[in-house]
Amino acid sequence: MEIVQFIIIIGLLVVVFALFFTFVPIGLWISALASGVKVSIMTLVGMKLRRVMPSRIILPLIKAVKAGIEVNGNELEAHYLAGGNVDRVVDALIAAHRADMNLVFVRAAAIDLAGRDVLEAVKMSVNPKVIETPNVSAVAKDGIELLVKARVTVRANLDRLIGGAGEATVLARVGEGIVTTVGSSVSHKGVLENPDAISQTVLEKGLDAGTAFEILSIDIADIDVGRNIGAQLQTLQAEADKKIAQAKAEERRAMAVALEQEMRAGVVEAEADIPKAIAEAFRSGNIGVMDYYDMKNLMADTQMRDSISKSGKPQGTGDLMAKDNSQTDKESK
Repeated sequence: MEIVQFIIIIGLLVVVFALFFTFVPIGLWISALASGVKVSIMTLVGMKLRRVMPSRIILPLIKAVKAGIEVNGNELEAHYLAGGNVDRVVDALIAAHRADMNLVFVRAAAIDLAGRDVLEAVKMSVNPKVIETPNVSAVAKDGIELLVKARVTVRANLDRLIGGAGEATVLARVGEGIVTTVGSSVSHKGVLENPDAISQTVLEKGLDAGTAFEILSIDIADIDVGRNIGAQLQTLQAEADKKIAQAKAEERRAMAVALEQEMRAGVVEAEADIPKAIAEAFRSGNIGVMDYYDMKNLMADTQMRDSISKSGKPQGTGDLMAKDNSQTDKESK
């Protein structure tokens, strides 16, 4: 019986020690003490209860203490609970300390929580970064297009990193400055002869205002001659003028056709009144039967001559005489 109780007690002790060593990171506590970081076991247990991984706090804290950075575990834990990257912030503080830069934990944590890579910003402050613009199309006053590519050397400004504009804004402003400078040039040849005028003009505009960077230099990497935009615009204008003239000519032609049709309608209407006038002349006695036949002969002769002129085949004298004789016989009858 005593043996069974002893075994049970031993089993319970094993379970208790297993749970203790599982819940309490003894190895991490020993590493902290060996590194000179004063942290109690209850602090590690409290981190577990607050759902904070102790290694995410203690290891960066050991790194900071070894590098001579004054930070405490509460600040690191608060930054971790806020969703920040504790390890990256500590690395940034160490890099800034080595570069003799005045960067405190509060500023580094704020930059990290703002979504910026604080370690990359510190590196960029120490080692400036070169960003290259795409080909910027600009047209001089003589109508020649120039394709300009520039390299912008920037350095991160830690004081303006929170709320400051990014690289895209810097590139857009540089492109705008290039377009303005080339557009104000009288000839594209002057830009090709003196490309550093673009750099000087753009730098004088203070393009880094309100951005997270400080522009150190702007260097023109390449200039290519593009299209003759002025000639193309003149060609397009001439084509447009041509279409306008064609449209006006078509309008005049349509008006002429309409006027012609209107005049033909008037002629047809007038011809329709002729039989009425002849009948009225018969009734009033102004013309007789022989006058009517003379008029019909004249009309027939006119139609014959008109058909001959349209066919282009002149008839012989015998045919004309035969027609005249037949017409005379009809009149005599």
